[in-house]
Amino acid sequence: MVEITTQVGAAAQPRAPLSKQRVLRTAVTLADAGGADALSMRKIAQALGVVPMALYKHVANKNELLDGMIDEIVAEIDPPAGDTDWKTTIRRRVLSARRMLLRHPWAPEVIESRMKARTTPTPAVMAYLDSMIGIFRAGGFSIDLVHHAMHVMGSRLLGFSQELFEDSADRSDREPDPDAIPPEEMAARYPHITELALAVAHDQESVVGSGCDDQFEFEFALDLTLDGLERLYGTT
Repeated sequence: MVEITTQVGAAAQPRAPLSKQRVLRTAVTLADAGGADALSMRKIAQALGVVPMALYKHVANKNELLDGMIDEIVAEIDPPAGDTDWKTTIRRRVLSARRMLLRHPWAPEVIESRMKARTTPTPAVMAYLDSMIGIFRAGGFSIDLVHHAMHVMGSRLLGFSQELFEDSADRSDREPDPDAIPPEEMAARYPHITELALAVAHDQESVVGSGCDDQFEFEFALDLTLDGLERLYGTT
């Protein structure tokens, strides 16, 4: 009798209202279990106990779902510590991003594909990168050196190894992004990214993105890597 009463009481409890965050968190959980490729609106709806059409009140399509999932997991990265130098702060956040990706092994491929498909990263990624640029700037880096550092680190800032800057050739024939942020709002929300974008030279033919000198960036990364290896060699 006690078991029956408990079951009835549990069944009578109201279901939590559907929200965008519930949809995204459920999608993240399902992707963690089976990968993003196997994710579908039907599976998410089934996990939430709703009909698939109910999801479209919160996410318009699969791309918006994936973008939202990226922002959900990027929010797991630790905030910057206020009592450390720039190098320690950057290292801790990158390692936190790495731990985040290890919890969500589907994420690197999705982040890479969505960053190629969008004209700008998702809002949470933009805020994270803006914060990282701000850490470099607060540490005394010139805007020019920050520009090169962002190229060298690439997607390592997000915990995996892949160039964050897409080929300019991939952008040339792309339709304008209807969700693109107006320049004034961009400057207000992401001041460090805006400063960096306005400061670099505009090389439209660069394969690492408009505003970048391919040969210089390649040699800068090579020399920085070799200098680091030389320093480590000297300590052995």
